Formats: sequence, structure tokens, C-alpha cells
Amino acid sequence: MSVNRRQPRPPGGPLSAGLVILAVAAAALCGLWLQFGERQDLDTRYTAGGQAPDRIDIDASVQRVDAAGRELVLRLLVTPRGALAEAGGVSPAENLTLQTSSSVRGDLTFPAHSRIATVDVPVALTGGPITDYPFDAYDADMEFGAVQGGETVPVRMTLTNRDALFSLAVDTAEIKGTAVFTAEVARSRSVLVFSVFMMLAMWALTVAVLMGAWHLVRRRMGLTWPALGWMAATLFALAAFRNTAPGAPPIGSLLDYLAFFWAETLIAFCVIVVVVRAVRAEGPPPPRDGTTT
Repeated sequence: MSVNRRQPRPPGGPLSAGLVILAVAAAALCGLWLQFGERQDLDTRYTAGGQAPDRIDIDASVQRVDAAGRELVLRLLVTPRGALAEAGGVSPAENLTLQTSSSVRGDLTFPAHSRIATVDVPVALTGGPITDYPFDAYDADMEFGAVQGGETVPVRMTLTNRDALFSLAVDTAEIKGTAVFTAEVARSRSVLVFSVFMMLAMWALTVAVLMGAWHLVRRRMGLTWPALGWMAATLFALAAFRNTAPGAPPIGSLLDYLAFFWAETLIAFCVIVVVVRAVRAEGPPPPRDGTTT
């Protein structure tokens, strides 16, 4: 009489496949959440100023943030309204001067009866150093007032962000017809998430190399060239991977001290130790057959 024995199930099975599916779904939902949050940040409009019929409208957008140069580029579209305008706001009825704060680096003048074109102006940034990447943050203080025909006129200004690598948190105010913006500029959520992923990936690869080196040394294996090639390739691949960090952070940033420098040091140490121990394990070469003259 034969007995049917149940064959053991291979490791994993439906449970492992389900976990993989859940992980992929969670990653996809996280990506959608990040994209939705970035879109909301870019669509947010900050407005300061009143609704007087005779006013100067300023549509400002952040085009680019240069953290290394400690400035952002602001694109302005100036439109007079009501009695201050000609041709439906295309040109001012009298000479128009936009008075700005010291961080904006200079007032702007638009002659009367001339078409007003968009203009890019630099705004100085203050605050933390770029070496705090990816957690660096900066401040930008902007004030815009208007004088037309020798008299102060009210300003209504709208500020938006067009640099997807950075996010804005803005406080607005109006002081005697002047639009005042106090903005905090920081890395966007997608940049933060990718930077943290880079650091985790660097440490994961470093731990993998440490485990492989420990296995080779403990078993006293000789020069295992595939393993050594993988370790050396990881050493150089991490440098290229680090240079893909969004925003091109300089060497010596927080990203380097938290992950990159340690990863490179430990992997290089593993390669050297494995080679030295492998050479010792293989011993001296065998003597050649034959006689010497």
C-alpha cells in the first residue's frame, strides 16, 4: 500500500507574490500623491493688494531658483488698469516706476505710451547654505510699489511658482498700496523623496558589498573575479549615481556626509581587504617543472 506524501511547497508562493503586488501598488500610489502635490504647489497663486479700479496689476512668476548663486529669477508682467492705462492696459498713460525692495536689485521704469513687455528680475535669497541639501531652505523678501505721474498708485500683485525643483511658502501683506511678499523657498517634495531614496540605495549597496566581502573572507576564497568586479563597479557606479541628484548639489553637502562619503569609503575598504586576503589564501605559485640553468 503506497502512501501519498504531500510535496513541500517552494518558498514564497502566493504570499510573496501578493506582497510584491502590494509593494508595487503602494509605490504607484505614492508617485501619484507626489505628482498631485507638486501640481497643487505649482498652481497655487499668492495675491497681495486691493481691488481699486485704478491700479497696477503685476503678474509675477518664479522661473528659476539658483541656490548656488543665492538668487531666484522673477518674471514680471505689468498691466495698468483704469485711468492709469492706455490701449486696454498695453501701455501706461504716464511714466510708470515700480519701486522695489533692496533684494530685488533696482527699480523698474516704463515710459508713457510705450508697450510694456515682460521683464525678468533677479531676487536675492537669504538663509541657510546650499550644503544643507536636500534640506536647505532660503528666504526672499519682495516689495513692489508703483509711482505714476509723480503720484503713488495702488498695486495688486500675484505670485506663482514655475520651478518644479522648489516649493514656496508665502506670506502676503499690503502696506499703503505696496504689495509685500515674504517667501520661504525649499526643495520640493519630489526632490526630498528622491534624495532620501538615493541615500537609502547607497547604504543598501554598501551593506550588500559588506556581506559579500565577509562571505569571501570567511570562506578563505581566492581571487573571485566576478565578485571583485561587482564590488569595483559599485564603487564607481555610486559616483555617477550621486551626480544625478536633482539640482546638482556641490560636493560636501549633507547628502554626501549622510551616505555617499561613507559608502565610497566602506566599499573601497572591502575591495582592498578582499584582495589582500585572497592573495594570502591562494599562497605562493607552485614551482615550475624542469631544471634551471
